[in-house]
Amino acid sequence: MFAWVEQRGGLLTENKAPVGSRPRGRPRLPIDRDAVADAVAELFVEGGYDAVTIADTADKLAVSRATLYRTVPTKEDLLGILFERSMQELIDSAKGAIDEVEDSAERLRQLIGIHTGAAVQMRKYMPVFFGGGDLPPEVYSRWHRWTRPYEKIWRSVVTDNIREGNLAAGDPVVTMRLILGMVIWISRWYRPNEKITADQIASTAIQLLRLDQVGADQRRPEAVTSNRRPPRTAPGEATG
Repeated sequence: MFAWVEQRGGLLTENKAPVGSRPRGRPRLPIDRDAVADAVAELFVEGGYDAVTIADTADKLAVSRATLYRTVPTKEDLLGILFERSMQELIDSAKGAIDEVEDSAERLRQLIGIHTGAAVQMRKYMPVFFGGGDLPPEVYSRWHRWTRPYEKIWRSVVTDNIREGNLAAGDPVVTMRLILGMVIWISRWYRPNEKITADQIASTAIQLLRLDQVGADQRRPEAVTSNRRPPRTAPGEATG
């Protein structure tokens, strides 16, 4: 579709520019959210939470601040992009792992291994996402909705393990928080120069919970005879 413009002398001439087209100038560059997440992660590794700024992220992406600002206007939005991607990757990994096995103990071992690896890989920023760090409460509250599906997976697997006697009887939400908190905290104390691998840490956590002694064909003696069921949890109870 073309616009018609009136020229001097009353003649109408065809304007080849489509109606609604952008004026001449620098084209608007698309912002790749994965590239933003990568840049924010790099800044976190280099200088922690305070190093993440619009200006430095724009430099990493080789775009102008104005270009980035149109898509990601605040520091919280920058961190949100990284958080959302990181959580989705954790959720996808967790679902993929537990969908492949039926044994509840093996499912929990898989979850511990996945999160231990993530805690090592994302150690520079995982505490901020799961614990809030220096974030304003309202910002962390907004982000926390992304952790709930992940915590729901953990709660389901932990509940199965309590019911089957692989874990001591107790409130499944409290038990889930204790176990998940243990593996989240790895990101606080892990030091690469100590030469401890993620697999070694996961193995130690599994042994600590005695999950190495249970499985589809091997249960603790007390689990076989116990008829106790874990306390019921109120429907819809928040996990964090």
